[in-house]
Amino acid sequence: MTDSGFISRLRARLNKGDSWLTRDIATFFSNERLNDSAFDELETRLLTADAGVEATEWLMQRLRSEASAGRVRTPAQLRAALRRALVELLAPVAQPLRIPDFIRPYILFVVGVNGVGKTTTIGKLALRLKRDGKSVLLAAGDTFRAAATEQLRAWSERAGVPILAQGEGADAASVIYDAVQSAKARGIDVVIADTAGRLHTQAHLMEELRKIKRVVQKHDSYAPHEVMLVVDATTGGNALMQALQFHEAIGLTGITLTKLDGTAKGGILLAIARRMALPVRFIGIGEAVDDLQPFDAEAFADALIGE
Repeated sequence: MTDSGFISRLRARLNKGDSWLTRDIATFFSNERLNDSAFDELETRLLTADAGVEATEWLMQRLRSEASAGRVRTPAQLRAALRRALVELLAPVAQPLRIPDFIRPYILFVVGVNGVGKTTTIGKLALRLKRDGKSVLLAAGDTFRAAATEQLRAWSERAGVPILAQGEGADAASVIYDAVQSAKARGIDVVIADTAGRLHTQAHLMEELRKIKRVVQKHDSYAPHEVMLVVDATTGGNALMQALQFHEAIGLTGITLTKLDGTAKGGILLAIARRMALPVRFIGIGEAVDDLQPFDAEAFADALIGE
């Protein structure tokens, strides 16, 4: 469950003290009637916040239907109708990461382009799982960037979990294979595998991800059990393109959205939910460990709408 402090921080950081989505919503009304331009204004706000055409059209259809039925006659009713529509869109993808007891080790790949916060997300996730009583092993599969292993090692120390790493330039598939083998021998619950950041347009690097997947399946034909894409909310529509192409290349099972405390307005999550319907596991709003929390559709809708 998302804690109330996180919800407050999310609302403050998304809105910067004011709701971009519902700001001055009372101005949409004249004598308790919606102005003709009200829906156009809402549609513009959604599109400029990266909600995408598909999600925007879906939401506006819901709102126009509510208005036509006479259920939107006041600013409060419009706000409530918008909240209901947002929750209806987001609730199906609000699926927390659950690690069943019968899979050991549970193998989790973390993928994404450079700079989205993969390694930090891994560290925070390892700490969260350890707090939940799981034993965790980190696999330093980003062998292209020396700093990546050092950063992951720092997180392993902070979380108090072991790490398996090899030298720079080592074969990533071999590193992750060895990590799974080690986890089996030591009875470890979860292996979280870092992978090198790569552009979704780099075909040869996407092929490497498929190779890693094939190698790990020698341990468990159902592995990896989770392929989590980390996307940066501030990249807007490009985040959706990344998700589509990574999904085509390796088959995603979950998404984590980071950097909602940046310039992002959060609309990209609506676009991803409508277009892909993939589980959204976590959202991140900062550098602190507790700034990564399971995605909660109602809390997110509340944060978008504000008070």
